[in-house]
Amino acid sequence: MDDVIMNKRNFIVFIFFFSSRRRHTRYISVTGVQTCALPIYKDNDGVSTEIKENTEPDSVTHKGKIILDATVVEQTIRYPTDLSLLNEAREISERLIDALYPKTDRNKKPRTYRQKARKAYLAIVKCRRPGKKKYRQGNKQQLQYLRRNLNSIENLLDSLPGRAIPLPYRLLRQYWIIQHLYAQQAEMYKNKTRRCDDRLVSIGQPHVRPIIRGKLNKPVEFGAKLSVSLTGDGIACVDKLRWDAFHEGKDLKSQVEAYKERHGVYPEKVLADPLYGTRENRNYLKALDIHYAGKPLGRPKKVTEENKDQLKQAKKQRHADYRQRIPIEGKFGQGKNGYGMNRIKAKTAQTSQAWIRSIFLVMNLLVLYQHFLLSEIMGGYLPTFRRIVLKWLNELAAITKHNNAGSGMRYFGF
Repeated sequence: MDDVIMNKRNFIVFIFFFSSRRRHTRYISVTGVQTCALPIYKDNDGVSTEIKENTEPDSVTHKGKIILDATVVEQTIRYPTDLSLLNEAREISERLIDALYPKTDRNKKPRTYRQKARKAYLAIVKCRRPGKKKYRQGNKQQLQYLRRNLNSIENLLDSLPGRAIPLPYRLLRQYWIIQHLYAQQAEMYKNKTRRCDDRLVSIGQPHVRPIIRGKLNKPVEFGAKLSVSLTGDGIACVDKLRWDAFHEGKDLKSQVEAYKERHGVYPEKVLADPLYGTRENRNYLKALDIHYAGKPLGRPKKVTEENKDQLKQAKKQRHADYRQRIPIEGKFGQGKNGYGMNRIKAKTAQTSQAWIRSIFLVMNLLVLYQHFLLSEIMGGYLPTFRRIVLKWLNELAAITKHNNAGSGMRYFGF
């Protein structure tokens, strides 16, 4: 085994083997989560040569199938309520006043009424079932305390003309966030509504947004939404990762084109839930001669003696295609139940994204180890390579399950 290359930037593992007797290279390329790049090796003369990707004959334009679906990967945050967010913002504003006051020439510290504000907050949260009227009254109180503290902070900053803000970046960032949070909460309180654009649900992780899912036990989830494609070989690719809610059906074109870029051919069949079956997507797949496994649009055809068997066969085929979507649901369950993908503990958007993609990398390595390694690798290389792969799996699994996201992400070069 000549070399093992891991592309840390794209989380793509390239494993290829060189035999000096036969002067050819055997390699396996595994797409972890993004597009494949071609590995480079050195021949006997020391000249770098690019390995050309194995493409299908020109006559083959469609091969394989692709399963599409979307899921939400939840962040580990406290369940957000307006009252709890306002109370947290008020406490941060009090710490800002405590940090700014000693750096000014003022003789009297601004009043914060922190004890009264805390007592008013606890009087509501300790109630077993506070009504809407009481919640609204509590929000109003916390908004008033927070507004007073923000005005005090502005006055303290105005007393430092021509000087940089004497706050560390962490407190300064929190100051920006609580101002935006106050503007949102004040607008919702004034308009008597519960929604606003780009609503903040966590001060520590302001990139997280609420995503309506409509599930029975979880109507709202808080985290990143993924558009995932699964090939017939069991390799899952994260095609899109966004923190805002979006319609996953709009990603079908880009996912099909990504399949074409990875494999050199278009898929023969696209399996997806009814959200992907828009008229625009159906026309796109029809133009490329790709079968979409879904119910036809429009009014169902009238059953007659001539088309009775044909309609029955089409319905049976749709049910069979729908059952073929089960593997991608199992892949989501494997990631969430086995690798903690439903409780991402990273704090920033970048480390959370790396955490999520590393989990898919681990699952793809397991597929590789199960389906290819034991049958494709020559017997002499099997014991050594098995130890290497097991070492990778143990390290990556430990990283994804570790509480400290920063230490794990440094393994990937972040």
